[in-house]
This record gives sequence, C-alpha cells and structure tokens, in this order.
Amino acid sequence: MNPVFASLQPAAVWRHFDTLCRIPRPSKQEAVLRAHVAQWAQAQGLHHEVDAAGNLLVRKPASPGCEDRPGVVLQGHLDMVCQANSGVAHDFSRDPITPVLQDGWLRAEDTTLGADNGIGVALALAALEDRTLVHGPLEALFTVDEEAGMGGAQGLAPGLLQGSLMLNLDTEEWGEFYLGCAGGLDVNVDRTACAEPLPTGHLHRCIRLGGLRGGHSGIHIHEGRGHAIKLLVRVLHALAPACGLRLVSLQGGTARNALPREAFAIVALPPDQVPVLETQLAAWHALLRDEWADAEPGLRLQVEEVNRDDARPAGLLPQHEQAIWLNTLLAAPHGVKRQSLSVPGVVETSNNLGMVSVSPEGGHCNFMVRSLRDSQAQALAQEIVSLWQLTGTTAVCAGQYPGWTPRPDSALLRTCQQVFAREFDQASHVQVIHAGLECGLISAKYPAMDIVSFGPTIRGAHAPGESVDVASVARCWHLLVAILQELGAPTA
Repeated sequence: MNPVFASLQPAAVWRHFDTLCRIPRPSKQEAVLRAHVAQWAQAQGLHHEVDAAGNLLVRKPASPGCEDRPGVVLQGHLDMVCQANSGVAHDFSRDPITPVLQDGWLRAEDTTLGADNGIGVALALAALEDRTLVHGPLEALFTVDEEAGMGGAQGLAPGLLQGSLMLNLDTEEWGEFYLGCAGGLDVNVDRTACAEPLPTGHLHRCIRLGGLRGGHSGIHIHEGRGHAIKLLVRVLHALAPACGLRLVSLQGGTARNALPREAFAIVALPPDQVPVLETQLAAWHALLRDEWADAEPGLRLQVEEVNRDDARPAGLLPQHEQAIWLNTLLAAPHGVKRQSLSVPGVVETSNNLGMVSVSPEGGHCNFMVRSLRDSQAQALAQEIVSLWQLTGTTAVCAGQYPGWTPRPDSALLRTCQQVFAREFDQASHVQVIHAGLECGLISAKYPAMDIVSFGPTIRGAHAPGESVDVASVARCWHLLVAILQELGAPTA
C-alpha cells in the first residue's frame, strides 16, 4: 500500500482507492481493473457477473432479517479522465497514479488523480466487504467507458438490476444531494485535404499557447476559464495575413469532456517574416495576459524553432483549407448558450470544443454539447453541424444520452436528507448538475427506480492537479453506512 494512505480513514475506502491508483484505467481500457475487482468479489464470496457492455455487477445478500427491505444499487464508473501537464512523461495505460497528501487534500500534482470516480468505486467496495453493516439486498454496478461516451451505461441491459433504489456516487460537492443532470451528445467534424509542398526557403516555427487551468467541461463551463484552442485560433487568424503564415498542423485538447489547457500549431513562413511573427506574438502575449489576468494568470504564448528534421513536415495545408479551418473554428460556439430559468444558478445548455487535430491531409475536431433539455442539446448541435456544412465539411451527431429529470417528490431523497440532518446536525442541499451522470441513461432503462447522487468534495476534476478533500471522504462513508442501515432496518 502506498504510504500516503497509511494514516487515512476510513482505512477500507483508502485501501481500495490505492488499488485504483495502481491499476491503470483509461476509458475503454478497464479490463484489468474489472478482472481484479471480479477476483476480489469471488474471494469475498459475492456473486458477480459482467454484461455484454463490459459492466461489472456484484451482488451481496441482505443481512439476516432484512431480506424484505428494498434492494439498493450502489453505482460508479471504473474509468477516469487521463490528463497530464505538458512535458510530463506519464503513460496512463501503464503507469500508476502518484498521489500526494497536502493540507488535508489528496492530489496528483502533474496528472489527473482519478478521484472522479475512483472514490465512489472505493466507497462501494468498502460497503460490499463490511460484515458489520446491516442492509437490505445490495448490488454494486461498476460501469465502463463513462468518460468517453457513457458506453457502459448505454449498453446496460434493462433486466440486469434487481434493486428499486440507487445511490450514484459520482458527484463532487459534499453536503449536496443531486437529483438531476444534463444530457448531451457529440458533434464530430472530419475533413480531408491534399497536402501542398513546402514553398522553397520557408522556415518552420511552433506556436504554443498553454498554462491554462482547464477543468471539467460541464462543471466549470460557466466560470469564464480560458480555452486554449479558441485563443490560439484567434491569434493564428490574425497572424496569417499579417506575415504570410501558412498552417502545417494544429493540435489542441486531449479529452472531449475537459476544457483544453494547451494548444500548439506548426507554421511555415518566409525567413524575412520571422521577425514580424516574433514581434506580433509578443504583442499578442501581452494582450492576452492582460485580458485573462484574473481568470488565467498562468497563460503563456510562445514561439520556438522546429529544429529536428523528423519534426519538420514535408507539406502544409492548402491555403483554402487553412482558411476553412481557421475561420470556422473562430466562428464555432463554445461555452454557455443559455442559463436555466427553472433552476436558478444552473447552466441549461452549453458546448465544449474539446479536441482538434489538423494536418496537411485534413483534420478532425469534437464538440461536446450538454443541456438539461434534450431538445436544446439537439438544437445547439444542429447549429454546429450547419456551420461546418456551409464549408462542405462532414459534421455528424453521435452518442446522445438523455438528461436525468429531477423528481422532487423522491422518497429516497427524503430519507437521505433526514439521515444527513440526524448524523451531521445540519441541513443538506438539493442540486441539479450541468454535467453528464449515468443516472439519466439508467433511469431511462429502469424508469421506476428512485435515484439520488452524492459524493465527496473534489476539485479540478478532468485536469492535472485534481484533488479530493480527505475529511469529506470520511463523511461520505459515514453517510453511506447510515443511509444503507436506515433503508435496511428490519421491519417489525
């Protein structure tokens, strides 16, 4: 066990999270972790099965005398968002996560931590192994591919779960119960091109924009954080006519559901225009630093030589293709589209330009659209599709998942609130989150199921430096145990 976990309580929860840190679990690569948890369940004497979508279900019989109590499903996802700071050599398919403990927070300094949703999985595993816990029939559903399209929940069979209540453990603010979430879909853009040869004498330069905070594309979308792709495209769009700049490649973002922290472009230009480029980039750097001083104090705009022969592409993007990419990316929407009027303080509809990759042969980009209203998500997605279709570019919608419609009269919510008030001597809060939870998909397949979500306090999810408040994890465990015992109390 990693020594950083040795003094943390509850010990069982942190022991399981230690395992999740040691076993790589990118989206679509959860097989090793799933096999480990299945083997663990077998050693515990618990029934387990894997469905056709790759989800793992573990069942634990009710405590003696509690067999007639309603069944409870504990739900979380096995995969994590994989993000690392530039220059950090971390292979998420092989290397373990290295957490550090500082001032009551557990964090990963240069990568994502995977507290989203590793803590939720660890809480469920601890509940499964606790022999002192009095509870009704218990199931734990560990889904796969949540962060890359909710593939596990999409493929969940309608008849697999037996419980009538579900506690989703995938939210990130202690003291709040979540009763609804946004749905969404992706817009995938693809365009091909025929590379042009590099003009004689042109020099390559790499323009980088980085140092941004990044973050979760739903939870942080309203905070006015910088967007590396949009900012770099703004600069390139202005520089192209000013110094004869030709675009060789453009790369930005590494996850569809994370705000892009970094973007870079390889460009080519005549030698006599290099001083012009450097002068103008210095001016742009000063301008952007001033514009974003409050929101993005770490913003950096840099230019560097491309010295290695293997890093110098032989061709570049045709001029008209360059215009299409820069003009359309500049015009493409990003951020909050509409605030909710029915749920004050919550974003209703937004989108995130999460990734772009352009080369001399063409390119691809992805927009992730979210909304509390499925019709509004479809409308915004169609706006983006229509924008790209004006240039003859292929843009298609994919991976739509429904929102989770709030049920204010939820009996499970009332129980959770009563237990919280009794155990912590304070009131909890009910929220709707502008992020995608699997609750919407599961609720669509199990419409009679009563669902509530809660979790510990997590900061910086989907970005390097992600951290979790250690004390809130202990409180979550206390609450989970108390809720399960309240729901599982034997009837007279």
